[in-house]
Amino acid sequence: MIRLLDVHRRFGPVRALDGMTWRAEPGEVTVVLGPNGAGKSTAVEIAEGLQRPDSGTVEVLGRDPWRAPAEHRARVGVMLQDGGLPPWARPRRLLTHLSRMYAEPLPVPELTARLGIDDFEGTAVRRLSGGQRQRVALAAALVGRPEVLLLDEPSAGLDPHVRRDVWQLVRSEASRGATVLVTTHSFEEAERLADRVVIVAAGRAVREGTPAEVAAGDSLEHAYFAATDGGAP
Repeated sequence: MIRLLDVHRRFGPVRALDGMTWRAEPGEVTVVLGPNGAGKSTAVEIAEGLQRPDSGTVEVLGRDPWRAPAEHRARVGVMLQDGGLPPWARPRRLLTHLSRMYAEPLPVPELTARLGIDDFEGTAVRRLSGGQRQRVALAAALVGRPEVLLLDEPSAGLDPHVRRDVWQLVRSEASRGATVLVTTHSFEEAERLADRVVIVAAGRAVREGTPAEVAAGDSLEHAYFAATDGGAP
């Protein structure tokens, strides 16, 4: 489970989070939608333990991620927007190395085949296209069978066939009981994946619920623009 309660974060005069409150539950895919500058990346980085909030409560698997020990971090899979992959590494060797750090990893051959990584498994990360790096970053987040998955724009830059496989993988992770959090700008992705949607604007969650609850009889896209127009619910 992930829980943010009245979280505040400032960068000088900029108020990135202004009482951000939302939660993500086990066995569900929670999708966070919001315009650039709304605070979604800051909120997710705080949940990852990469930033410390100025105030408020943040819990991931019952722990403050900023102070969490290595055992806690091993239970959390993270896919950063920039990948965070070593540029000289080759995908197959990198994923095999990562899998050895976990007690019950996913089989690397199965994962690379599912994401189409076999086609470029021996190519250095620095020579991969953006979409190829996305696939390797997602595989790195998944390989340890984490209890919590934090995925930042997981299907950005992917062709439709790979995007469909990514969505199936993400859904299967939730089905096995993982808490899955996805940030996206894609309404189609949100509609395909989400058990729960959180719309953020101006540093706060302005609408939250199932896709049907958030859409309130309209399209999710319309609800999004209504909710983020000026940051009002």
